[in-house]
Amino acid sequence: MAKDSALRGYLLEESLAWLLRFSGYRLLVHEDQDPVELVSTGDTLRVRGRGALHQVDVLGEFAFTPAFSMPVRLFLEAKFYQTPCGLEIVRNGHGVLHDVNENFMTHAGTRPRQRYQYSYALFSANGFTSEAQKYALAHQISLVDLSGASFSWLIGIIGSTAWSLFQAQKQYWPDGEPFPLSWVRTELRKALETAPVNLLPSASLGEGKFKQAAEAAIAQFVAVLQQHNGAELLLGFPSAPFILPLAADDHKGFLAYAESMPDHAVRIRRRGHGAAAEWTVSPVAAEGAYELAFKLPEHVERWISGIAEKERRRTLEVKEQFLSAITIYRMNGSGVRAYQLRYEASSLSSA
Repeated sequence: MAKDSALRGYLLEESLAWLLRFSGYRLLVHEDQDPVELVSTGDTLRVRGRGALHQVDVLGEFAFTPAFSMPVRLFLEAKFYQTPCGLEIVRNGHGVLHDVNENFMTHAGTRPRQRYQYSYALFSANGFTSEAQKYALAHQISLVDLSGASFSWLIGIIGSTAWSLFQAQKQYWPDGEPFPLSWVRTELRKALETAPVNLLPSASLGEGKFKQAAEAAIAQFVAVLQQHNGAELLLGFPSAPFILPLAADDHKGFLAYAESMPDHAVRIRRRGHGAAAEWTVSPVAAEGAYELAFKLPEHVERWISGIAEKERRRTLEVKEQFLSAITIYRMNGSGVRAYQLRYEASSLSSA
């Protein structure tokens, strides 16, 4: 029997694949997309490592190759625990990342093959422990905290949908039979259009009360996401050892302004205190044009708030050192657009 917490994690992963649909990544779901690196075993996708095959639920490939780098692929893992995500989860991510990035050997006369730079992003609905954050920082694992107010609507619908699926499983699914996760994923990816339909596993499910209840729960889940069609999770890449999940209050407003001013100055504000603090970004030249919200890693917030009389000064230091330039990549038709948000304290009358 699938646990309620596991169902929440699966739904969060599929939601993130949808929210990140314009962020420059295409979803890889089948070995036909790369027979050398990927292996499909039944309805499970695995990536070849030097020492093992590694199961992956959400794998994305960046639409273009950064300068002086290799093509980038991203492992996306999501955890929806009631408590902060711990060290063991991050340590596992590092092990996977290390193994797949070492899966390359050269021999005389062998056919040249493509090589990729794999990255790992771990999303958590309730943040991360201090030990997990320190380990991730040391080993370049990106941690993304979704516990801020900007994502409360998403966390809410995931929780209620997981509960509905869990109850349907208890009432109607045969005891001892594995939960039909492949069918649920396929139905979600079809409805959300996050993967090519012809490459999705042909998962089927017999008619019955479970299917009726599960289809109703999935339909309601998709409907709520589509009601938030304007919702989009932009990934911001600052000059720092972490990435920023940027929630747009009006993504059309942001895009309209960013298209006209792809490189522009921004105002950055911090609201709240400690782990509850949330930051916002808005353009200096047109204050109401858009607002992006994000959270910083908890260990950074603890340092900012550690000494009350230094909090304002430390907030400014973080802005100047880590947030002075935030780059956002976004799909625009068949190409990728890059936007740069620049924070310059000297250009502002108020930090």
